[in-house]
Amino acid sequence: MLKTGFKQLLAQANAVIETVSVQDLPYLQDDPDVVIVDVRDAWEREAEGTIPNSILASRGMLEFHADPECPAHIEALDPARRIVLYCGTGGRSTLAAKTLQDMGFSDVLSLAGGFAAWQAAKSGKG
Repeated sequence: MLKTGFKQLLAQANAVIETVSVQDLPYLQDDPDVVIVDVRDAWEREAEGTIPNSILASRGMLEFHADPECPAHIEALDPARRIVLYCGTGGRSTLAAKTLQDMGFSDVLSLAGGFAAWQAAKSGKG
């Protein structure tokens, strides 16, 4: 038996992170101080598509991409900017938002419902 399972980790993260709705995302996409980050794996992004103008920083490499002292750092992941994370349905981006907060990022949001919700809204089904 695990001491802390994924449900507990998600509940802990949800208690301290903020989310943004798919309907509000377009308002943030036009802001030059906002970075939209896809935390899915590269193969998911290639197979399923992506939110326009987002960057890839997979969940498995996020801590390395976010740390300026790491050779794998992605410059766009700047703690001074607003970061909006998304994944397939919202779980990984919730955990990723908590991780970035723990690293010192102060303005981090998770896209509620993730890429699936964005696709549904785009197609008129959400």
